[in-house]
Amino acid sequence: MLEARAVLTDEVLAGRALVARIGRFLFDRNLTDAGGGNISLRVGDVFCMSPTLAGQSKQWQLAPEDVLVVSEGGEILCGDGGLTRESAVHFGLHGNLADYGTAVIHAHPRNLLVFACANLPMPPVMEATRKFGTTPVIEYAPAHSPKLGERIVATMRGREAMIAKHAAGALAPWHGLFLMGKNLPAALDAVERLDTNAYMIMMSQHLGASPLLRNEREAMESAISNFRDD
Repeated sequence: MLEARAVLTDEVLAGRALVARIGRFLFDRNLTDAGGGNISLRVGDVFCMSPTLAGQSKQWQLAPEDVLVVSEGGEILCGDGGLTRESAVHFGLHGNLADYGTAVIHAHPRNLLVFACANLPMPPVMEATRKFGTTPVIEYAPAHSPKLGERIVATMRGREAMIAKHAAGALAPWHGLFLMGKNLPAALDAVERLDTNAYMIMMSQHLGASPLLRNEREAMESAISNFRDD
């Protein structure tokens, strides 16, 4: 495909490079896998998006020119490859929550996938994840279905302030994480914090902790609310 050079502004070029870098980071840290995941970043009137099969075909070793530049209508303006089958989720989030965030990550984080496959919401158990609240699980919809996008958008309603401040995520059962952030570095940060939170919950059971750290969460909230720096 010939590149539409008119859209390749400095900001778009930087966006493509950032999407490629974040994709490699996700893969290197087991925050997504060769089986899937996708990233989108809104830059002005276009989106920088990872192409379909970025994991399987390229093992997330994307070069900036591999990253698609896509119009608001879903037309690929630059880059080879096709749109991910979950593109409806990305367009749905960007279309409905553009005032709050610019970046969307769908990933298969190794520890969070346990919660997705158990069809369980994940409570925050760390000081660093309290801001995200409980990460909910949506009603099932397959990856190719428009219903997936509708249900992810619906679960973000009421959490717009979280997105504007940092990020908010939701689990698709038996599938993975969908998350929107105020920008792409913040979204990446949130993915890793949530995956670490999942790891802490699971590993805590080896120490005899209460299920889902329920008692320990109460102790954390009490300690934080009662702390006085005097």
